[in-house]
Amino acid sequence: MLTILGFAMIATFLVLIMMKKMSPIAALVLIPALFCVAVGQGAKLGDYVIEGVGTLAPTAAMLMFAIVYFGVMIDVGLFDPIVRGILRFCKADPMRIVIGTALLAAVVSLDGDGSTTFMITVSAMYPLYKRLKMSLVVMTGVAATANGVMNTLPWGGPTARAATALKVDAADIFVPMIPALAVGLLAVVLLACVLGRRERKRLGMLTLDEALVTEPETVLVGAGGGDRLTKAPKSTGGPGAADGIEGTEEDEEFKGLDPDRATLRPKLYWFNAGLTVALLAAMILELMPIPVLFLLGAALALTVNFPHMPDQRARIAAHADNVLNVSGMVFAAAVFTGVLTGTGMVEHMADWLVGAIPDGMGPHMAIVTGVLSLPLTYFMSNDGFYFGVLPVLAEAGAAHGVSPLEVARASIVGQPLHMSSPLVPAVYVLVGMAKVEFGDHTRFTVKWAVLTSLVVLGAGILFGII
Repeated sequence: MLTILGFAMIATFLVLIMMKKMSPIAALVLIPALFCVAVGQGAKLGDYVIEGVGTLAPTAAMLMFAIVYFGVMIDVGLFDPIVRGILRFCKADPMRIVIGTALLAAVVSLDGDGSTTFMITVSAMYPLYKRLKMSLVVMTGVAATANGVMNTLPWGGPTARAATALKVDAADIFVPMIPALAVGLLAVVLLACVLGRRERKRLGMLTLDEALVTEPETVLVGAGGGDRLTKAPKSTGGPGAADGIEGTEEDEEFKGLDPDRATLRPKLYWFNAGLTVALLAAMILELMPIPVLFLLGAALALTVNFPHMPDQRARIAAHADNVLNVSGMVFAAAVFTGVLTGTGMVEHMADWLVGAIPDGMGPHMAIVTGVLSLPLTYFMSNDGFYFGVLPVLAEAGAAHGVSPLEVARASIVGQPLHMSSPLVPAVYVLVGMAKVEFGDHTRFTVKWAVLTSLVVLGAGILFGII
């Protein structure tokens, strides 16, 4: 019964948010609360929620101060040269911009933290997408999928968890998987090409100067490959709308390249750049807990860049909306994960899936693990999958002569899909900063993320890694 109710709870949540019948925060709180009562454990709901909140509180704190920190860095102009450089490189071509999004997300993902990756990527790319009236779900989908491939780095989390759970070396898992992961990253770039071409067809191609002088209420549409340009009303749809690609209707100034905004601090540029590099280096080296690092970084950035108290309050107020949305969804997700774990739904779901594997699949347990990693890491936390399910799969494989290393390698192929899971706090940073509905992001991204994960799995099998 718990198995059925667990799947029903997840399905209900996904259907309601994708159909926009409920907001993500309301769905994350009310649906698990109702199902907790349905399984007869309503009296323990408070304990489950408190446990879930306690688990995710450090993440919420990290996101709150990280949003303030990177928000200040945007305000003072740290990312303006990056935005300008990308725009000049891309020549205001939507296809190149989407490819640039994938490459930027992949490079920034080297720090191993999804939230940081999304904050930097959205900070740099959001103004371009808004100014050119490009689809924001394309940006979030490509960024999430690229980060999912790179999330398999040994210091990113999943690989370390797999190594710990199966008592093997993380390098023995990751290094042989590099060719397959490289193919997966190539698949993301090719996906960016396809989506970018669709955006180019819908919007046309601009030159840099024309993109920068366009009025907010109009968009320039290319004729004959972009050589002749005419003004046309901004698009509200077009080819690909069925997949969730929509034109944006919101009029918004291109603040990312506004050279006259009052918050710019050009004299402090190198201080801010050095502070950001030091912060990321400290994260990678694990000198201090990440929430503490961002708390200190945000306080230092505010104090140095805006020494006057009214200016500091203004900057905090300017980013309060993002902070509230993201931290609110993280705490709401704590209700979902707390109920899912506390009631035993996750354990029963995992046991049912493992028990449903036919005995004849034993010698192919690595491939089975790779396939199961897609739904399981989407519907479960990485901790739940790697510490709860993976050892059982590895044990079943060992009985048929399958190496634990092969099972461990296969277990990380589902990460491109995992990074768009409603149980991943970082995805709320992505959609929150990009001002995209979580349901729209899910509906658009899941199919491409599944395809990317299967490409990684197929490459692993083809290269004899899995």
